[in-house]
Formats: sequence, structure tokens, C-alpha cells
Amino acid sequence: MSAAPLLRQVFGFDSFRPGQEEIVNAVASGRDVLAIMPTGGGKSLCYQLPALMRDGLTVVISPLIALMRDQVRALTEAGVAAAALTSGNSDEENSEVLRAMAARELRLLYMAPERLASGATVPMLRRAGVQAIAVDEAHCVSQWGHDFRPDYLRVGELRRVLSVPLAAFTATADAETRDEIVQRLFDGAQPQTFLRGFDRPNIHLAFQPKDGPRRQILDFAAARRGQSGIIYCGTRAKTETLAAALNQSGLAATAYHGGMEADARREVEARFQREDGLIVVATVAFGMGIDKPDIRWVAHADLPKSIEAYYQEIGRGGRDGAPAETLTLYGPDDIRLRRGQIDESLAPPERKAADHARLNALLGLAEATGCRRIALLRYFGEKAVAPCGNCDICDDPPECFDATEAAQKVLSAILRTGQTYGSGHIIDVLTGTMTERVQARGHDHLPTFGVGRDLSKPQWQAVIRQMLGLDLIRPDSERHGGLAITLAAHPVLRGEERITLRRDTMARARPAVVVRSQVDPEDEPLFSALKAKRRALAEAARVPAYVIFPDRTLQEMARLRPGTLDEMARVNGVGAKKLESYGEEFLQVIAKDVPPMHPARRALAGRPSGQLFDRLAQAQVRLMRGVDGTEKPLSVGNSALRRIAEDRPRDLSRYLDPARLDRFGAAFAAEIAGDPEC
Repeated sequence: MSAAPLLRQVFGFDSFRPGQEEIVNAVASGRDVLAIMPTGGGKSLCYQLPALMRDGLTVVISPLIALMRDQVRALTEAGVAAAALTSGNSDEENSEVLRAMAARELRLLYMAPERLASGATVPMLRRAGVQAIAVDEAHCVSQWGHDFRPDYLRVGELRRVLSVPLAAFTATADAETRDEIVQRLFDGAQPQTFLRGFDRPNIHLAFQPKDGPRRQILDFAAARRGQSGIIYCGTRAKTETLAAALNQSGLAATAYHGGMEADARREVEARFQREDGLIVVATVAFGMGIDKPDIRWVAHADLPKSIEAYYQEIGRGGRDGAPAETLTLYGPDDIRLRRGQIDESLAPPERKAADHARLNALLGLAEATGCRRIALLRYFGEKAVAPCGNCDICDDPPECFDATEAAQKVLSAILRTGQTYGSGHIIDVLTGTMTERVQARGHDHLPTFGVGRDLSKPQWQAVIRQMLGLDLIRPDSERHGGLAITLAAHPVLRGEERITLRRDTMARARPAVVVRSQVDPEDEPLFSALKAKRRALAEAARVPAYVIFPDRTLQEMARLRPGTLDEMARVNGVGAKKLESYGEEFLQVIAKDVPPMHPARRALAGRPSGQLFDRLAQAQVRLMRGVDGTEKPLSVGNSALRRIAEDRPRDLSRYLDPARLDRFGAAFAAEIAGDPEC
């Protein structure tokens, strides 16, 4: 049957939404398809309708049980033979699904990607006569994305084994994520791609710097009393405390996070679906698959991870097309947290650089000088013709100023200090602050020292934050968060391009709320890198992280920055066994290209005998061919040097044969006699 009669008969619609019909026809004709459609744009119909237009079974890979249940319920009520195989089913329910599959009664079968890990799944689908695969929330296949699900990587193999067409759908995918979807799901073969736009003109966009964030959130929610809303928080604990505060203020609210029991989470989901005006205060564990059309507002109490995550989360508001509002709070602590999460990940350096760039893009949206919707759509590769009139900046445009000279000062200071220092040190140089670190590195003699005394430290923080948002500078994870300039900064440095920044964030700039941190801000990126190394070693050994080194030891490493194993051995918590097992690996994180140390020398690391070993080794090299350099080469093994260094003997004849005693004895005795331990 063709699409139009089924659309009316089964789904009750007289016409397609914009962009749906072409996608439906492409999927129904058996083409491989990648469709990027805005949330609320009707993605599910684009694979459900083609399943009814063809014979056989369509398998739908979907990420959440709640989403599958909602869609199966709606299809069943519409008279469509649909079912889901989920871990939430009873044995009787699963038996009935398997029976219906064997009898080839089903048209749509939903399953989570995790089920593909079972060896019995593919043979079962073969016997069921699967004709097509649909993948919902396809961005979950992106290994470094905000919603990565490892078992999505099995979907490409399923497509190859069944040799059937695949249609992938998502609402959030920048160019890099789209390329990753094509590579992992379609083996690099280009599917027919539909980019149906990212704009949700009914959603009002707004950002605010944190200034009493609990009060800001409570005021925002109170002004929308009786409307269903979601508040996203960065931690589980915060969801509970904020939900309690909302309830105390007379607003119906409940917390939701991944640490709750499954039954408790399902109860929150059910309440949110049936109760008007309920507020769910949640981590990002909540939302994907929640098919509630009348969510009127979405707030972020903490900065999201990226624009993709932000867009996915605010997209849960206003799915019915009616107006919806958003508010996103951000502050220095958020940025520090997100940077740390990137640096502590086990991703390769190029991926960390990309993630820092994504965070920069989100900061750029937060600190935008013009229409936020234009900036948001530009990020996803779309062009907006005119300001939207539905964001806080269009409502009340900020005062801006030409900040080219200030930006040039920052860029110059970064370059002159070697692109290896964070914002705190750069600001100390600009403001002429004589810290121990500035003095030790001679940066008080740089031409940029003190050239920025016209602005306060908080104002320079605001400048640097906005420059990060413009992607003029990025933290370099290989240099432990040291700011490095990007290609976009070169025309600014040469005076070929002007930079405009917001004056309001400069005027409001004041010392940030002191965030209790384990290390100094300048040492945080290195501390994160050390934690990432510890995590990798702990996972490989299948032991708790503290068994490798406790936090206190890593903090001291980050503060002292040892450059040799001798210096590493002096760090509290680094004993001989730990030094032998892990010393060089952590030293590589701190000091990069450090030559390996011979085991005999490593055993003496951090001890005076190690220094004596080095002097004996130097004497040996000096005398290897005799005093005049013409004699037959002789050397002393490292094991013998270690014994001599440890014992410091007065009589070397027990350690050296006559020839070596004659060649090296006097020099070795002089080094031992000069050793302060003797």
C-alpha cells in the first residue's frame, strides 16, 4: 500500500509534516538513509510508515525501554502488530513476542542495542525474516559523543549479516558526528542523507551567568508555576537538594538520576507523563525517549557538556509546537568541571582537542554578542537569514565594545610564555603580579608583563572566557591545559581582524565564588592527566584507583612536577615498589620525553647512592679508553656500579678485576671519598 492511505488510515494524519514524505519514500524503496530531523519533527513515523508499506519485519534499535514501550503502545492502539524485546518484559511477555516472531505476525520489533551482544539474537532475526533495520537516536554510535552507547557499534555488523537496508535517525549530529555515523553504521558507503534542519523556532533561548544559582532556578520555576518542566543538574546530589528546595517553595518536584533503583525511575517517568505541572530535577540520565509533548520549559542549573547535549536536552520542551522556554546557567566552576572531565578521559589527544573545541563553541553560545539562534544554527551548518526575535539577546541586546587590543595582549602573553600556561598565569603576567611561578620562569622580564593593569583579574577572566568562546584560544591537553592560540587568532594578532566582546559580562565581572579545589588552578589540568593515567592503569589491573596512587600523591606530583625518577621518588606515597611499577609512566605524563632509566639505577632513585651511581658512571665514560683516550675500551656493568654506590667500599678490589681496578679504581675512590654520605 502507498504512503498516503496508510498515513490517514493508521496514524490519522491528512498530510505529512515538512520533510517527512521524501524520507518515507526513500526508506520504503529500500535505500540506506541517514535523516537528521529536529526533535518533534516526526522521526518515528519515517520508519514506522515504511514498515507497513513493505512485507516482512522491521527491527528498530532504540536506546531506552520507556521509549520502546510508549511507541509499541501507540502502534498497538493504532492496530499495528508491534512488540518490544526488553529486559523489562516478563517471561510470559517475551515468550509471546518470540511466538509472534516465529509465526511472522509482527511488522515492527523494538529492541535495545545491548541485546545484539547475545549470540542468539542474529540467528533469531534471520529466522524472523527481517527486511529492514531502523536506528533511532543514531548519534549514540558516536564513540566520543554525549550519549555514546557501546552496543550501537554492533548495529553495523547486524546490517552486514542480514544484508538489509538501514535507516538511521537523529536530531543532534554535527558534521563530525554524521561522518562517524556513516563510517560505523554504513561502512563508509554514503547513504541518502536528509538534513531537515535544527531550528525549533518555538523555543525561547536564554543564558545567564551564575549569580545565586539556586535563587535563579527557583525564580524561573516559580514564574512558570503549573507548567511541566525539566531542570538538568551536573550531579546526582544536586538533583535531590534542588528538588527538595522546590518542594519547600510549594512547587511539585521530584529528583531523577542513574543512581536510583529502576522501579523508582519508572515511577518518576510515569508521574511526569500523567501529572500536569510536575518538575523533574534530573541528571542527563532523564529525557531521551520521554515522549511528553507539553513540556513548557527546560532549565540547566549547570553548563551542559556541548552544544549537541544542550540542543538534545532543550529539544524536550515544546514538542507540541507551542511556545517553550529555556534557561541555562553557567559559571567558572562549570567550565573548570567540564575541562577536567575532558582532560581526565582516556581519549586520544586529537579527540580531547575536539572536545575542548566543542566546549568552546558552547561558551561562544553562552557569551554570544548577537542572536543566539543564528549562532546555534551556524554551529550545525545552517544559515539563519535574520535575528530570531525569540532569544534573550534579541529581547535585550547587550552592550559590546571593540576588544581587539585586549585580545592581542592575551595572545601575545600566551605566545611569549610558550603556550604552556593556563589563564591564571597569563593574567598574572598581564596584570604584573609577581608570583613565585612568574619570577621562577623569568616572565617578569617579558614585554607583556604588566601591560594589562587597566583591567582587573576578573575582567581579564571574562575576556579570556569570551576568547575561548570565539575559539581564538584552546587548552592544549598535551601541555596539561596550557592555552594555545588557534589559526583563527593569527589575523587578530596581526590587526587584520577586529574582535567584539560583551561589555556587560565585563562590567559584572567580580571575583568568582571560591570553589574548593584539590590543587591550584594552574595545576588542575596536570592533575586531571595524572588521574586519567591512574584510571587506565587501574582498569587494566582491575583494582581500585587508589591502589595505584591515592589522590594526595597525585596532588603532590602535580604541584612539584618531578622531571626525573629521583625527583619522583621524593613524592610522598611513591615507595620503591610503586616507583618501579609506575614511576616512569607517570613521569611521562608530567615530563613527556624522558629517557628510560636502567633498572639498576632505578633501584637507587631518590637516594644519595643514586647520585653517586651517576658520578661513577660519568667517571667510567670519561676513562673508558684510558686517561689519554688511546687504550683498549673497558667498562663496568651497571650492576657492579650499583653495588659500589650502595656499599661505598674503601677497598674496591672485591668489586673490580685487576684491569678495571687499574683503570677506574682511583677515580671511583675519589668519587666515594667526596660523597657526603662517607
